Amino acid sequence: MQRKHLIVIGGTAVALVGGGAGVTYAVSGTQSTTELDSYSTVTVDGHKALSAQILGGRIQSKYRPLPWIGRDIGPVSCPSGLKAVAGASLTCTAEADGKRVEIPVSVVKAGETSITWKFER
Repeated sequence: MQRKHLIVIGGTAVALVGGGAGVTYAVSGTQSTTELDSYSTVTVDGHKALSAQILGGRIQSKYRPLPWIGRDIGPVSCPSGLKAVAGASLTCTAEADGKRVEIPVSVVKAGETSITWKFER
């Protein structure tokens, strides 16, 4: 009976660790797809672009989604909107522990109504 109890406890522990790892992986992603609508879109060099304010807010919310992923940063500032052109890139900045942090951002895929982009943590 004691052996069965240990097996159940061990199995439960493995399931919890695996589930925790899965949740961590799911929320730690740095890639995002954002709709290009009248609220989020600006024009940069004649191209549709994701506004700097929307981009900065999304980066800040995803930079440290859980206490053990990433680090706390202050408000994110982006120099302009992110052009909805595959391969386009820019560098946003924030402050962490009193130091400036550079956050490279690039476009993975762009369409007429959405942009898929990622940042480096």
